[in-house]
Amino acid sequence: MQHMSACCQLPPLILHPFGGDSHSGSRVIVEGSEAALALQGLGPVWDDDIELNRRLLAGRYQEIKMLLFLGKDLSRWLRQCEDFIQRASDADTRIHEQSFAAILVDEPPPAVEEKLRRWGVTDRRAVFSRAIGIHSVFAAPPPMESLSPTFLKNYHRFADHAYICFQHLRPFFAIDAKRFEFEIYASEEYSRLLSDQWEGGIPD
Repeated sequence: MQHMSACCQLPPLILHPFGGDSHSGSRVIVEGSEAALALQGLGPVWDDDIELNRRLLAGRYQEIKMLLFLGKDLSRWLRQCEDFIQRASDADTRIHEQSFAAILVDEPPPAVEEKLRRWGVTDRRAVFSRAIGIHSVFAAPPPMESLSPTFLKNYHRFADHAYICFQHLRPFFAIDAKRFEFEIYASEEYSRLLSDQWEGGIPD
């Protein structure tokens, strides 16, 4: 088996804004979290459990949608990385999307971890693995009424197992995370970077 001797710079991971009204979606998620606490007796007392359950399910559905949109970006990046590496003459043919998913979820570069912390991502592993898992099941957000209350309330458990299933779809080589670098950008940030580089490259 051949190995790439030097550190390899992977394509950048670019994250796009979530679809729809992000402010409205965030509000629905907050209301769902508050409803979950109230149903557990940890929040303000409500007389209407039906409304609490409605808010809880609506919040869970919004979380699924946000993870699905994130999963699209992550899955696109995983395919780009596999294609990029397979073009190298000394690449191991067992390096697949799952190889890079393991790096992203378990051991991203320190600079990526630090940037995620600045963005407020406190549980990178859960967010990224569930996003990949959800996107491996759904290509687009399904209608809320097509999802059972059991799935909506416990989607995170299903997503965790979906990620495990994705990682076991085919044998893959566990690559050394220290030998692969990549950067992460919000799409607007990356567009500005490209614009600045383009303008900086234009001769006077």
